[in-house]
Amino acid sequence: MENMIRERRKALRLSQKELAKRCGVSRQTVNAIENNKYDPTLALAFHLARELQLAVDELFSPEKTEDN
Repeated sequence: MENMIRERRKALRLSQKELAKRCGVSRQTVNAIENNKYDPTLALAFHLARELQLAVDELFSPEKTEDN
């Protein structure tokens, strides 16, 4: 799954640490999600979207394939 968390977080001038604190996870978790190394739970995805002021489907998109 691809996401635009890093871009949106930076646009809102939030650090990974601040976003993590607001979402109740570690900074390492936010880093892993931003780098597409970890897919968040549905609950965390909604929390991230709320904190980043976007809808979940604006923040996350299915992974691109060769057909897309």
